[in-house]
Amino acid sequence: MHIGRSYKLSDFLFWTRRKIYILVILGTVPVILYHVLGLRWLVVPWTVVSILGTATAFIVGFKNTQTYSRTRDAQAIWTNIANTSKAWAIMCRDYFQDPELVRTLVYRHFAWLTALRYQLREERVWEGADRSHNAEYQRYYEIPERVTAFKDEMLKYIPEKELAYISGTRDKASQLLALQSQTMRTAYEGQAAMPSQFVEIQRALNNLFSQQGQCQSFKETPYPRQYSIINTIFVRIFRLLLPFGMLQEVDKLNSLAGGLMKGNMIWLVIPFSVIISWMYTSLEQVGESTENPFEGSANDVPISQICREIEIDLREILGETALPVPLKPQNDIVV
Repeated sequence: MHIGRSYKLSDFLFWTRRKIYILVILGTVPVILYHVLGLRWLVVPWTVVSILGTATAFIVGFKNTQTYSRTRDAQAIWTNIANTSKAWAIMCRDYFQDPELVRTLVYRHFAWLTALRYQLREERVWEGADRSHNAEYQRYYEIPERVTAFKDEMLKYIPEKELAYISGTRDKASQLLALQSQTMRTAYEGQAAMPSQFVEIQRALNNLFSQQGQCQSFKETPYPRQYSIINTIFVRIFRLLLPFGMLQEVDKLNSLAGGLMKGNMIWLVIPFSVIISWMYTSLEQVGESTENPFEGSANDVPISQICREIEIDLREILGETALPVPLKPQNDIVV
């Protein structure tokens, strides 16, 4: 997530430069065909282009609204996870008299957070974090889950025996919650917790299961492919036809021009078509980079930072003083 005042224009132009190169070519070829080679018939009625541009604006705006909603809802889920985590730590601390049991339950919760964020950072074929324009932007920041090995992170919180058990399972985060429930049942049967306390803690576990499921739903369900492809098709057709629609309209300006520009106004099609098309293609690229909130791009929900903040808060609840260092923004980006 970018937390600075705004992206720099230079960064944004660098991020979209490959499409700008294509737009320059798409704008130059029609001008050469029309003005240099004399193919005057090679025009598209401006009315057709304007109608197409309106339709494209609607579909691009629809996609950006929906992808922003996905990111906003994903952020809300992690806010709930943070709140439930604090409640979990407080209940464990206040309901049980055994400090070792409390530490086991809270540290296993850290392991759950770690397993969940590693699962959410796994690659999916529809995600775009590793596409060229996004991958090269990652030079500005590091994704912790790609820097530190999963095993090394987990051994900070759970014994090697538990790690070996969950490593052979498909959904490691769910197995950790199952271990929490098993430990709670043992504590209840040993009369370490009263029935009302056991019910409250099980309710908290159910909330964590629900919140994990919501995160996994976002991860495993891409933005609908039918809307994604129609957005791409509309934008590509529009950027292809726009210069052809501008040829005749800009050529009429020669009657108003004088001096050096007399008879050469047609060349203005290139910069104007590039600017207009760039607006559409940039909106498309922004929507694409927002639709998967956990893939590790600069516009994602910063789950690594949230997990670190949760860990710091829960360690303080336990009374610990040796706290991990908060994750700092890297070039105004937090992950």
